Amino acid sequence: MDLAYVCEWEKWPRSTLCPSVPLACAWSCRNLIAFTTDLRNDDQDLTRMIHILDTEHPWEVHSIDSEHREAITCLEWDQSGSRLLSADADGQIKCWGMADHLANSWESPVGSLVEGDPIVALSWLHNGVKLALHVEKSGASSFGEKFSRVKFSPSLTLFGGKPMEGWIAVTVSGLVTVSLLKPSGQVLTSTESLCRLRGRVALADIAFTGGGNIVVATADGSSASPVQFYKVCVSVVSEKCRIDTEILPSLFMRCTTDLNRKDRFPAITHLKFLARDMSEQHLTNLITASSIVPSFLSCPRFCRALVSVVSLFAPVLVSVGDKQPMILKWRILSATNDLDRVSAVALPKLPISLTNTDLKVASDTQFYPGLGLALAFHDGSVHIVHRLSLQTMAVFYSSAAPRSVDEPAIKRPRTTGPAVHFKAMQLSWTSLALVGIDNHGKLNMLRISPSLGHTLEVSLALRHLLFLLEYCMVTGYDWWDILLHVQPGMVQSLVEKLHEEYTRQSAALQQVVLSTRILAMKASLCKLSPNTVTRVCDYHAKLFLIAISSTLRSLLRPHFLNTPDKSPGDRLTEICSKITDVDIDKVMINLKTEEFVLDTNTLQALQQLLQWVGDFVLYLLASLPNQGSPLRPGHSFLRDGTSLGILRELMVVIRIWGLLKPSCLPVYTATSDTQDSMSLLFRLLTKLWICCRDEGPTSEPDEALVDECCLLPSQLLIPSLDWLPVSDGLISRLQPKQPLRLHFRAPTLPGSAAASQLDAPRPARAPGQPKIDHLRRLHLGAYPTEECKACTRCGCVTMLKSPNKTTAVKQWEQRWIKNCLCGGLWRRMRLAYP
Repeated sequence: MDLAYVCEWEKWPRSTLCPSVPLACAWSCRNLIAFTTDLRNDDQDLTRMIHILDTEHPWEVHSIDSEHREAITCLEWDQSGSRLLSADADGQIKCWGMADHLANSWESPVGSLVEGDPIVALSWLHNGVKLALHVEKSGASSFGEKFSRVKFSPSLTLFGGKPMEGWIAVTVSGLVTVSLLKPSGQVLTSTESLCRLRGRVALADIAFTGGGNIVVATADGSSASPVQFYKVCVSVVSEKCRIDTEILPSLFMRCTTDLNRKDRFPAITHLKFLARDMSEQHLTNLITASSIVPSFLSCPRFCRALVSVVSLFAPVLVSVGDKQPMILKWRILSATNDLDRVSAVALPKLPISLTNTDLKVASDTQFYPGLGLALAFHDGSVHIVHRLSLQTMAVFYSSAAPRSVDEPAIKRPRTTGPAVHFKAMQLSWTSLALVGIDNHGKLNMLRISPSLGHTLEVSLALRHLLFLLEYCMVTGYDWWDILLHVQPGMVQSLVEKLHEEYTRQSAALQQVVLSTRILAMKASLCKLSPNTVTRVCDYHAKLFLIAISSTLRSLLRPHFLNTPDKSPGDRLTEICSKITDVDIDKVMINLKTEEFVLDTNTLQALQQLLQWVGDFVLYLLASLPNQGSPLRPGHSFLRDGTSLGILRELMVVIRIWGLLKPSCLPVYTATSDTQDSMSLLFRLLTKLWICCRDEGPTSEPDEALVDECCLLPSQLLIPSLDWLPVSDGLISRLQPKQPLRLHFRAPTLPGSAAASQLDAPRPARAPGQPKIDHLRRLHLGAYPTEECKACTRCGCVTMLKSPNKTTAVKQWEQRWIKNCLCGGLWRRMRLAYP
């Protein structure tokens, strides 16, 4: 475990910017981090701020005036990573969503309120989606064996089994409140007491069971009081939200019966479920009980031999009729008392399946990602411990030199002043990174190796990273935290192994789910090595080519409805793959041209995309004589029969559309007025495609083809393609494992002139050089005035608002309105002026 980077606020008066108390932090599956601070103005009024940042560009933090009147106590992301819940000490809950799908533009249209009752626990309702990782099957060929869909019921379902969205919260007075989001946008809110005899709730947590029930754990903060458990059921009756609660078996701390520990551990400081979605038999809690100096750590769980689903939800010490009362016992797995007070806890989110191998994995010497939890202590140390055995796997010291783990706490020298320690922590969704906000308001990003405490061979380390990359490919989660551990020497092996695993999957899974994600993943990996950095442009060009091909093929319609034959797009692919003629007009004759008829306005609106296809074909053919240099962008296309086949199909479609609307054809600057540029390019492209198509053996281009390509610069003006700009992100700068020191931009007090924040990225080009919309292929000019957005991962830039209202253009733009073609999030930006 080592430090990747530290991000702190710019010089700001200490009386103005201060960490909030309590401090809340949350990490989404899209690698967005949200945390809180307070701002104090000249009148000493506090403004509760929520800061949201992307881990790749942490300095571009987006600060929101939450308008919470009291301190924010909870932050919770939903499972999609696009919405955020915030709750405060006045009982107010707000639901934040991205405005225009921008990661730095947020709004709160809905919320709920339990007036005057502080919120101590908050969670989104479970949507019934759970994908388990089978570590013991990481070497299997099928993704279906490595990752299996767990049978899990949503907390509440609509008609047809669709899960209903909403959230649940627990207040300090023992109330549980549930808010449901109706499809119409209305919010149904209901509040109910957890039990008849209400008491103070200082700590609480929420978990979900496979049967659709909700389990709430509460404690009043005293180790002498029991930890109470409740079952909560949510339903909708007559268009109103209904909450039913039932008391479950409680838990007494062992230190209350031990005279030696009774006075030493008077308080419970943290109460957490180790996993929020587990079966009833495996609900596990983490409880820390502390005094002023030492800490008592226990991990109780239901004993499998004594507890079943029925007995778990049975009354405790209550006789019903002739039945005898039932007493349930907890099993204490581990305890330690040589540590300072616990200041923060971070739990793993990776849903590793432990059904049959939990005891084996717990005793194994190998550490798997997702089996560790993080504990921060007031002495500045962070311990990663095994979630089952509580064995310490790694230690990190944030404010002092490393000390021996076995050194007794009483022998440690006292430091002058309070030690720097984490007040809030969160693990990433793959458990390979840890973010901590310390008591000075700094954000610390830590790497967590998948083999903590053990030295792994390179092949085994690659296997760990490959397994988690596959998991992100299947789920669609962002994989930035995995890239933290990829060394330049691993890139080539990971790309090759990732492609091998991809080709083993079914054709349907490849085409529908994985085809674009693997290209984006390969591109992000290739950024990490100087030997493969030029291939990044190729992967992005393939993403763009696949998107154009899918959009243009979807515009084709059969001439007669209810035609049992193949779709026009499938027939186009079939005919172009069979006919190897180099004459584009002879290939076109075999097609039903009536299926390619489109409105002339639509064809004109698509001209910029068709121009890119023509320019890209010309660029590739002109670069064929230099094919021996892999450092040239586009090199991988020269041996990619699939991509060359797609380009060949698009050239045929463009030729047909040119007969309907000549102005939609790509424009070439030729030396001869009589030269048919498209026929020339199609002939050369077909010869190159025949050399590397899938049906036949791969062969080298003959000398005649190379000579013809050498003559292209004398026949046509070769365009200079506008590749994606060089990304200014952190991931490629973190490889030497030297921690970076970064600065947030200081947040702005409400009402000031600079209150509206626009991210201004560092210019990737010289001032005054023309800029381009990478997705619409429109030139924006040297100094664009249009408002733009940029991808947080690949740096792709496009205009925020569409300048064209054509249906075909809208269909094209809908492909990337929420995310970039690489899957990255959008952020509002303003192009730099000189």
